[in-house]
Amino acid sequence: MTEPKQQLQPHLSQMLSQLDVEQLNAEAQQQLKRLLMASSFIGRTLQQQGQYLAEFTCSEQLLRALHSDDGTAPELALLDEAAAFACLRRYRNIQLCRILAADVLQLQPICSSLQQVSTLADVTINAAYQWAYQQLSAQWGTPQDERGEAMPLLILGMGKLGGAELNFSSDIDLIFTYPANGETAGGRRSCENQQFFTKLGQKLIAALHQVTADGFVYRVDMRLRPFGDSGPLVLSFAAMEDYYQEQGREWERYAMLKARVLNPDGFHSSELQQLLKPFIYRRYIDFSAIESLRRMKQQIEQENRRLNRRDNIKLGVGGIREVEFTVQTLQLIRGGRIPALQQPSLLTALTVLADEQILTPEQAEELRQDYLLLRRVEQALQGIDDQQTQTLPQDDIPRAQLLAALNLDSWPTLQQQVALAMTRVHQHFKQVIDSGEELEQQEITLGRLIWDSEQPAEDFASQLDWLDTAQAVELISQLQQFKQDCQKRSVGPRGRDFLAKLIPLLLHMLQQQHCLPAVLVRVLGVFRQIVTRTAYLELLFENPPALQQLVLLCNQSGWLAEHLARYPMLLDELIDPAQLYQLATQADYQDRLRQQLLRVPADDLELLMETLRQYKQAQQLRIAAADISGVLPLMKVSDHLTWLAEVLLAQVVELAWQQMTERYGLPDGATDQDKGLAVIAYGKLGGLELGYGSDLDLVFVHSCVSQGPTQGERAIDSKQFYLKLVQRILHLFTTRTNSGVLYEVDTRLRPSGNSGLLAINIDTYADYLQHEAWTWEHQALVRARAIYGGAALCQRFEHIRQHIICLARDSKTLLQDVLQMREKLRQHHAGKTDDPKHSVGGIVDLEFISQYLVLSQGAAHPDLYRYSDNIRILDAAAQCGLLPSPQVEALQRAYQLLRGAGHRQTLAPAALPAADTLAEAKQTVELAWQQLFAHA
Repeated sequence: MTEPKQQLQPHLSQMLSQLDVEQLNAEAQQQLKRLLMASSFIGRTLQQQGQYLAEFTCSEQLLRALHSDDGTAPELALLDEAAAFACLRRYRNIQLCRILAADVLQLQPICSSLQQVSTLADVTINAAYQWAYQQLSAQWGTPQDERGEAMPLLILGMGKLGGAELNFSSDIDLIFTYPANGETAGGRRSCENQQFFTKLGQKLIAALHQVTADGFVYRVDMRLRPFGDSGPLVLSFAAMEDYYQEQGREWERYAMLKARVLNPDGFHSSELQQLLKPFIYRRYIDFSAIESLRRMKQQIEQENRRLNRRDNIKLGVGGIREVEFTVQTLQLIRGGRIPALQQPSLLTALTVLADEQILTPEQAEELRQDYLLLRRVEQALQGIDDQQTQTLPQDDIPRAQLLAALNLDSWPTLQQQVALAMTRVHQHFKQVIDSGEELEQQEITLGRLIWDSEQPAEDFASQLDWLDTAQAVELISQLQQFKQDCQKRSVGPRGRDFLAKLIPLLLHMLQQQHCLPAVLVRVLGVFRQIVTRTAYLELLFENPPALQQLVLLCNQSGWLAEHLARYPMLLDELIDPAQLYQLATQADYQDRLRQQLLRVPADDLELLMETLRQYKQAQQLRIAAADISGVLPLMKVSDHLTWLAEVLLAQVVELAWQQMTERYGLPDGATDQDKGLAVIAYGKLGGLELGYGSDLDLVFVHSCVSQGPTQGERAIDSKQFYLKLVQRILHLFTTRTNSGVLYEVDTRLRPSGNSGLLAINIDTYADYLQHEAWTWEHQALVRARAIYGGAALCQRFEHIRQHIICLARDSKTLLQDVLQMREKLRQHHAGKTDDPKHSVGGIVDLEFISQYLVLSQGAAHPDLYRYSDNIRILDAAAQCGLLPSPQVEALQRAYQLLRGAGHRQTLAPAALPAADTLAEAKQTVELAWQQLFAHA
């Protein structure tokens, strides 16, 4: 026996002891042992369904069983939920074991196996759909189409399921759609089609996704649907068409390439396919898609660097996803002109690409063979324990099981086969998306000489002609010290090789930008964080524009240099300078986040939290780069930081809601679309004036008045649900991961401050502001706005805000309260005379001026409180005649200058406005303060 088989003996003996193998002859036992060595999942399934044991010991019997059940749905019509769920899961498990056994015994090629796994998915999904439809129709009736027939919910299978190339233990990506709106008929009750199909979708997901004693059928992922998690579960054809025409993104075209209707009816399904086709394919050779596809390639490579996916045969460099990306890119570009390419199967598309001479027959065959090898390894790997994994195992037992499944005796042999295949795949991948740009040769001889030499710094100083002698000696000394530091660390030969190439290139770029030694210190601060992570050194060497951007940003801002050193994964953002400085819209922030989260398993909370933080850091870097370079005007910087925070907050609330409802069920009166929760932003976020390091001042209100329990198995009081929900939201925000916290959140502005409830009923909130709140809390309300929540609840908040601002107030009392609060703040921040925010005539003084005007004059002039930001409040003050227009314009200029100075203090203190300019701005604010408050 070979060593891997010997390692599996204890494991095999344990499984055999739990099966009735006494009646089997020696040949049958030998075949069973071969299967059990390859898969613990087969062993577990045969323990649960022992009646099938005999067929797994005879190859002919196994193939007959496999093909006789192929495409035959289990009969669920008369079963209750528990029985239907058990039937589906047991059918899925035994059929998967048959497919896997045929693979292990090498009774069929891997492409047949992939087709069978996909057919199994189609069968079980359709069986669950028909059962759920029948269950709901009995109560609600059926939606009718224009022919008077029952209207279907069409199920779009995406990804490998759509391509009929599903892997063994895969998630399934689905999108639900129905032909038209209307009402159901023929049931005990009637409802709108949207409501019926939403219930149907939920029931279908539960039938597939829910884990029972028999396991699950498929983990269902609905995030590819329009608007993602925040969108409705089902959409009509008309709504689908509107979305893809008006909002469909390039990556959604890419995803839709593999869309396939899993339950075609020949009528509505044809209509749906015709509706989607113009969005996916262009009538011309679509080279316009190349840039967005290159960005997708960069994202793939970026993920590989961040997550170090060296042994991942799907997501790693040269893995299965790169084959898919290569083929689908060519489909997207040329599919509009070549109808044969307009289909979801990767293997069929490869054949067409060769037939159309887009790929040579040799390229297509090489990609096909390497893809099938990787898919065979993936299938065997997942079949070991019915786990969704694509990472080659590190431990001896699973390695031995994988070798047994593949009929190999040597782990190095398998590693070599996989490595060669992935190397070839990556070459094809690069060729398809290659930008074709040749890097210019750099004048790097001097840099090489300095890096390689042991001579004193003074010997080279005269050759650094953009620096004086002292600066040149300092710069060279820093390089030499950095080299000595690297020698003490485990950089490795590959890392040292890249450093030897990078440093001369870096020196040349420092010369081009006439950088002082301080800039090198900043760049080397980043290098020190990545010298043991060769992938990032390679990134900077292979992408000279990225290195150039690093030097540029370190030259402009110490804060950015520290930020890049703290979070090296941000170096990926420097690859494409055009993208780095491209201004985003609020919708862009949402779309980019959605794309990033689609690549994260929905049940991996730790990775979700880390991804949110990495996304924030990356987008904040883009904003800062555009800010520091002057691409983004100072007044727009806070807009972008505010949009970013709002998008992340919405995602955190959705994530927390999903976790809470999975655990406790929906609270009384709430739905996934209308959660009965609103988030009120105060302070800088409320005033659309967020800075780089700002906290979020938040208050959470809900509309729940019920003491009733939530709808889940672990029911709790519905009001308690909202308290736990907010605690979960705060946890997701403030837990520190490798990429820090998402945002620090301050909830002290809620009613009763730290002693109050974290989540408060909207009516209680209104009553507190009316009868108990201090004047400073009414001041804070001036800068408050609802940034998340259903329309009704947000509108209720607006009414409360309007009512409180317009309350009758004694002018003297208001004046004294405002002055006392300002004095308290001054004492708290005493000594900060150079602070553009807290010093006399600073930002806070101007905010107090705006708040005083709103509270004292809001009842007479509603325009004053329409907006929550100071600039527009001052505009309203001029329009209402409360302040002369020239003074308002001067105050606005002063405010913008002071806010800009606040940003510069963080990013680049050297770029602060001149002291006399700041003094003049403060004087403008101080003069207005004196005019309003002097008589007090």
